[in-house]
Amino acid sequence: VVPWSRLVAVIEPQCPKAGLQGGRPPISLETMLRVHFLQNWYNLSDPGAEDALLDIEPMRTFAGIEFGIHRIPDETTILKFRRLPAKRDLTEKLFKTVNQLLEENGYTVGAGTVADATIIHAPTSTKNESKARDPEMSSTKKANNWHFGMKAHVGADVQTGLVHSYEATTAKVPDVQVWDELLHGEEKSVWADKGYVSEERRKEFLGRGRSWCVMRKAPSGGKLTDVDKRFNWRISRVRGKVEHPFRVVKRQFGYAKVRYRGIAKNRAQQFTLFALSNLYTVRQELAA
Repeated sequence: VVPWSRLVAVIEPQCPKAGLQGGRPPISLETMLRVHFLQNWYNLSDPGAEDALLDIEPMRTFAGIEFGIHRIPDETTILKFRRLPAKRDLTEKLFKTVNQLLEENGYTVGAGTVADATIIHAPTSTKNESKARDPEMSSTKKANNWHFGMKAHVGADVQTGLVHSYEATTAKVPDVQVWDELLHGEEKSVWADKGYVSEERRKEFLGRGRSWCVMRKAPSGGKLTDVDKRFNWRISRVRGKVEHPFRVVKRQFGYAKVRYRGIAKNRAQQFTLFALSNLYTVRQELAA
């Protein structure tokens, strides 16, 4: 299902020619990419990935490693490879390469986009070297509960639920501020929850002959009418598709909390996660 040769071709021009192991026999790029994806699928740390390769034969087989013939990458090698795509902005290119493959297989970007955001929690503990929480993370209130972390904003195709656009912000940024980044520009309709209510954007969108399918808010101090409730119910049945990639990333891949400090490192990893979630969603069709 994974287009290994195409993804390796994206990374290879940016990879040090002498290898990543400081003079030791280099490990192939495809093997390292397979290990990197195993890290994301099973939410493994660098030492955790090394231990898994030592202990779990199916993981070694998947990575193309055989005892006595191939060297198992240690945690330092895994760390250096993980940092390579993040430092050189390659994870977004990997995301686009995966989506290009999906388009070639008939999963084209349709005429409608569903926009949504999810909170990715960050550690709140101050028991660290700096004695402080991550300064790039922030708190936000949702359903009368406070959450500390960041937000992953996605734009997904209304028909397939596949993610075509992604952006990351700190948690306190309102969803509606990350609107333009989630649209591909050819939409005939947009679907979203109440967090994206904006009269200005609604008028602009409708002025071009398109459908504004954003759930309605009750007026200040008032209640939704029966008509508004029915409208919101119809919208929710469609926009629910955007929850599928969040479920895959958080539940299938176990990515419930950020692993790194700062937005940039986590943003790079989340590009990879949503690329893999797209492949996971249509894995049976691609395998066939």
